[in-house]
Amino acid sequence: MQQEQIHSYLESFFTANSCDIIEKGQGYMTVQLTIEMDKELMNRPFYWHYLEKTNGVPNPMKLTLITDQNRAPSDLKGEVMHFGAPRLHQIFRSTTNLGSYIRLFEQVKEPGGNIPLHPWIGVNIIVSYQCDMKKDQLYSIGLHLVSGTLVENFQEKLEKLALTPKIPDLCFTMTPLIKPQSGLKRIEQFIMQSIHEQDHSWADKARERWNEDLKLLDHFYEDMDEKPDCYEVEKEALRELYEPQINISVQNGGVFYLTPHGIFK
Repeated sequence: MQQEQIHSYLESFFTANSCDIIEKGQGYMTVQLTIEMDKELMNRPFYWHYLEKTNGVPNPMKLTLITDQNRAPSDLKGEVMHFGAPRLHQIFRSTTNLGSYIRLFEQVKEPGGNIPLHPWIGVNIIVSYQCDMKKDQLYSIGLHLVSGTLVENFQEKLEKLALTPKIPDLCFTMTPLIKPQSGLKRIEQFIMQSIHEQDHSWADKARERWNEDLKLLDHFYEDMDEKPDCYEVEKEALRELYEPQINISVQNGGVFYLTPHGIFK
């Protein structure tokens, strides 16, 4: 599911930033960047500076992103996207820079009028498990701000809906019974509980490797009555390398007004 989540996340990111997805299939997509997104992602300052000075015709680049090598065409050339990919982390940073909060409404196609749209808060969160190795886990959580129902893989479900930044005609929004701040607290509690239930033997093994290297360090300096400054520097470097850490970062989020059955189609 992780690679599918990455695919869904990227599709949402580029669509939200007005980039045309000119081709997509199982495990890949090709995106036509806008001028703004080319400047944001492609690191071509001299090209754009020259173009603006000469009043040239802009030619934003295309990106082909492979989100699942096992499903994409074998001869396809593009950037492979996984949690450790520099391009993916660049896009995560760009999401924060460009604005990490949105409000969207489900595009209603049902006949008639007076259709209620229910408020949901949705967030995409990365949990990083880090020692001398690192593992990232993406959570996409939605919480219904009327009933308190919590849904996982929320972004994936949103991708199946037609969403618009303007409320559709003949619809009205229901008033939330749960404030967005309280909804975020509930999502935070869910994430913390999920982390608590994980197997944390990785942290114990990291501490074992840490202790082994500390023993080697102490053995190297054992004949010295007074340890030199570099001993403390090396000791601190081992701590920074091995000490288990769990970091939680919210990548983006928003409030989504959906029909009662929309998210459960």
